[in-house]
Amino acid sequence: MSLDRTDVEKIAHLARIALSEDDIPATTAKLSGILELIDKMQAVDTSAVAPLAHPLETTQRLRADEVTESNQREAYQAIAPATEAGLYLVPKVIE
Repeated sequence: MSLDRTDVEKIAHLARIALSEDDIPATTAKLSGILELIDKMQAVDTSAVAPLAHPLETTQRLRADEVTESNQREAYQAIAPATEAGLYLVPKVIE
């Protein structure tokens, strides 16, 4: 699929891109090249290829979901300026 000058001008208008008269031929060639590459990629038979989530067949090493630290909320709240019912009190900043 190749584009002509009017297609590129319409695409540039829709994308709100200002192209000068000198840039239109080069942009037409580049966009046509991209569309030709897409056509080539779509022509490849991929029916025997399984879809992948990642190109490398690796597995993530996961650690066990276990608590590794003790609860230190009282120690942290002891040094806070103001707390109430286990929550930090902060000054109101939005009226």
